[in-house]
Order: sequence, then C-alpha cells, then structure tokens
Amino acid sequence: MINLSTMRDKKRKLKAFHSQRSLPMETANAVMAEARGFMKSRVILTATELSFFTRLYENPCDAEQLARENGLDALATTRVLDCLVAIGLLEKQNGVYMTTEKGAFFSSSHPKTVQPMVLYMNHLWGTWSDLTEIMKTRGHSEQKPGIQLDDANWSTFIGAMHVVGRELSQKIADDYDLSRFRRLLDIGGASGTYTIAFLQRNPAMTAVLFELEHVIPMAKKRLEENKIEHRVELVVGDFYSDELPTGCDLALLSAIIHQNNSEQNLNLYTKIYNALESGGTVLIRDHIMDESRTKPPAGALFAINMLVNRRCGDTYTFAEIKEGLEKAGFTGVRQVRYGEGMESLVEARKP
Repeated sequence: MINLSTMRDKKRKLKAFHSQRSLPMETANAVMAEARGFMKSRVILTATELSFFTRLYENPCDAEQLARENGLDALATTRVLDCLVAIGLLEKQNGVYMTTEKGAFFSSSHPKTVQPMVLYMNHLWGTWSDLTEIMKTRGHSEQKPGIQLDDANWSTFIGAMHVVGRELSQKIADDYDLSRFRRLLDIGGASGTYTIAFLQRNPAMTAVLFELEHVIPMAKKRLEENKIEHRVELVVGDFYSDELPTGCDLALLSAIIHQNNSEQNLNLYTKIYNALESGGTVLIRDHIMDESRTKPPAGALFAINMLVNRRCGDTYTFAEIKEGLEKAGFTGVRQVRYGEGMESLVEARKP
C-alpha cells in the first residue's frame, strides 16, 4: 500500500535539495535536449517531404540549384542543408551537398529506404501538435472505426507499415514455429509483409490476405515482386463490417488491436474464433504493456499516438488481451515473444 505521508516527505526533501544547488551543466543540457528534439525532427521531415535526400543521393548539387529546381528560397535551402550536414545526414564539399551513408536511407532510391515511414511521420506532425487541445476537449469527436486516410496518405501509410515490418517480419517468422500450420489468414495484412515472411519461412504454407479494396493492388504488386502470388488468395473486405474467410488454421492480427477499443477487439476476436478451424491459433503482434502501463516506453508513447489520431485506440496489457480472447472462446492464451517495440506476440488456441 502506498504511504502518502512518506511520498510527501520525499518530495519536500527533493525540492529542498534542488533549491540549494543548481543542476550540473551537462544534466541541464541533457534535459533541454529532450525538449529540443522536435527541431531536428522538423528539419528531417521537411527535407524528406521536399525529396532532398532522393535528389542528393542520386545526383549531388549545390543549394542554389536545389532551391531553383524546387522553387524554394536559396538562403532557407542553404540553412536546412547545412543543418543536415551538422547532424550527419549530408556531406558538404566545395558547396556541393551529398547524402552520407546514414542520410541515404531517407532517399526513395535506397534499397532499404525509410522514406515512406518518414513521410507518414510528417503526416502525424499536425495531429501530435494538437495534443494540448485534445487533452482539454477529451479527445476527438466520434469517428468511424478503422483508419481514415485519403488515397495519397493510404499509399504512404501502407509503405510505412512495410518499412516497419520489413526486417521484424523475418525475425518473427524465424523465431515462431510456423511448421505446424497449413494456411494463414492475414487480417488487415496491408501489402503482405508478414504473409511474405511467413510463406518464405514455411514453403508448405498458403495464405489468405484480407484487406480493404484500395489496399489489395498494393499487396498484389508486392506478392508478385516476391514471386509467391500463386500461394496467396487476396480477399476484399472490412473486418469491422464483414465476416472473415474460413478454412485457415492460423490467423494473424499484426498491429491491429491498438487501433480499436476493447469492444471492437472483442468483436474481432469473436469473428476470428468463428472463422478459424478447430484447433487453430490466433497470433497477435502489438505493443504489450506491463500492468503499470508505463513499460515498455515505446508503448506508452504509442498510446499518445492513438490519443491524437483516434478516439478509441490504445495500447493494451497482456491481462486485457487475455480477457478479450477468453471471452471470445479462446484458450491457452500466452505471451510468446517480448520486446521494447511492437514486436511482442500473444497466441491463443481455438479448442
């Protein structure tokens, strides 16, 4: 039990301690660096939005030429480029700018580009800027379920999800025993990042990728690029309003439950339970919070991302996920992978 008197005494002593001495300079600088982080982010986001990294990765040039090509102010362009040099993303030689090894990842031409995710972060800039007002007004007005984006931002979002999952999907496919499964149902599978990883790891497996109509062409393209389109059935649908395809013994919910409230997740778990074959397994990949809801830190930050972008989204504890799965009829709920990011896994079985 928390002793409030003891806590108040500790606070008084701490306040007295700080009133008698100033913070060491290095500590004060570190504290301020946390608050200034948005400045560096804004420069990177703007440079990515204006395709600076792609242009300079493919063909280095000076600030005047880059400004002229993009209809920008030459002095402002120079300042942004010099800042990117200062933070190690560009090099500058005789007035000519080029990407560093690190900066090259922001180019759309780089084989492991992170540009789609950075562009999506640029989209989030505005919603995160509204955090103070959202706290005053207790969040957004009621929204339709699911992610609401225009066509351009849908493409950016799906590309960003691929960047996030590109390497993680391979790690999960390597770590998780897929040999016991015959057919995967990838619910809201985006462009097929996890379907591809799972099928490449398990040559005997086939899959059903269930997605919204405007996402299916992106999935088809990526599946064809990886030469596994003949092993995947693409099914158009909305898991909020439609029933799920049947005939699968493994269902994957990858980065889905955080966009829902508890009731929406229960409805989704029930649909999965009804669609899965007897003895089938549901696998959930997401942030899994501890009981204090403060760890892992990335999950606590992501809960804010849901607050500023969705009314109903959140990050959930294992106990909350377990409760919902068991209400839907699943048994044997357990966490089978732990991580600081969105790489934790929970599995449950349909009897």
